[in-house]
Amino acid sequence: MGGAYNLCIIKPNKSAFSETFVQAHIDGLAGNKKVLYGGAFPVYDHQDKPLIRSKFGLLNYLIQKRLFKRKNISVRTRALKNYLIDQHIDAVFAEYGMVGASVTEACKLAGVPLVIHFHGADVFHRKTVAEYHDLYQKAFAYASAFIAVSAEMADTLKQMGAPAAKVINASCGVETKDFPLLDISGSQKDFLFVGRFVEKKSPGSLVKAFKIVTETYPDARLWMVGAGPLFDETRKLINQLGLDNNITLTGVLKPALIRELMKRMRAFVQHSVTAADGDKEGTPVTVLEASSSGLPVVSTRHSGIKEAVIDGVTGFLVDEHDIAGMAAKMIELAASPELAVKLGKAGHEHMVNNYDMKLRITLLNNVIQKSIV
Repeated sequence: MGGAYNLCIIKPNKSAFSETFVQAHIDGLAGNKKVLYGGAFPVYDHQDKPLIRSKFGLLNYLIQKRLFKRKNISVRTRALKNYLIDQHIDAVFAEYGMVGASVTEACKLAGVPLVIHFHGADVFHRKTVAEYHDLYQKAFAYASAFIAVSAEMADTLKQMGAPAAKVINASCGVETKDFPLLDISGSQKDFLFVGRFVEKKSPGSLVKAFKIVTETYPDARLWMVGAGPLFDETRKLINQLGLDNNITLTGVLKPALIRELMKRMRAFVQHSVTAADGDKEGTPVTVLEASSSGLPVVSTRHSGIKEAVIDGVTGFLVDEHDIAGMAAKMIELAASPELAVKLGKAGHEHMVNNYDMKLRITLLNNVIQKSIV
């Protein structure tokens, strides 16, 4: 079918710096693409105009959403159904489970196939899953395919009721050409973390592990890139542990600056854990980017990281909350640039052979095209 079909991609945010994978899908997928956005249910069309055209309809929608907190709003569903029909859409690709579940009815009414790409919290965050339970069941009955980004997520979706034959395990990909193999043989004892400062990335655990590293190597440095609700707490901890000279908090950086930072690093580190509310990672894209760049990764046996990092081959994995274990692996890499180079090269090959964005886009194109009958 090539690129002759009309594909509607629906995403929650107009733009979010951390959602590079969504943009990669928009850029890479085949078809004549129209992108809608505006929350769990799209508010705006591909021209940034409201999907609900009439002022009365918009008022009706706002009352039901804000006053009655409804998830299933018929005026909104009708607007999307009409849009899909008017634009001759052949398939809908929904980013995140909540979005897919919310638009299922409109797709069904328009007779348009639906493919839903899950990412993390939409499967593991208990409150979200409970909130969308009924809509998820309808989505499981209607949609053509469900993309999971780790084996663990695929299993969880099946337990939730998704038909096993429709669940496809395909982690987010990485543009390996944009993250070529770096020469880290001359690197200092510099370590890098990139991500949001949130509970499931446990920045505090990483700081505590790094404190142990500095007891063996006082010249070791950690760069922590990103922002989030735990940023101030992390900064206080760094100060309390006397690590102000060893740990640099950069805030959010543009991708080009992160790539520059990577050039001077010995390894990439991330201590992902299951949050108290059940939330977990999918497969962190930053881990894939670091691995593609030839940085060994020290992380935890958590969700899709277990597949992205081959323990002892492309990096090291420890159990969640094993701070001493993580420190020991970082010390091992601090001691040996040769080991870092060896693991990093294997990581780059693992990414090229299994996680390259072209492979992912080809797979997603095939899934979408198969859904169009």
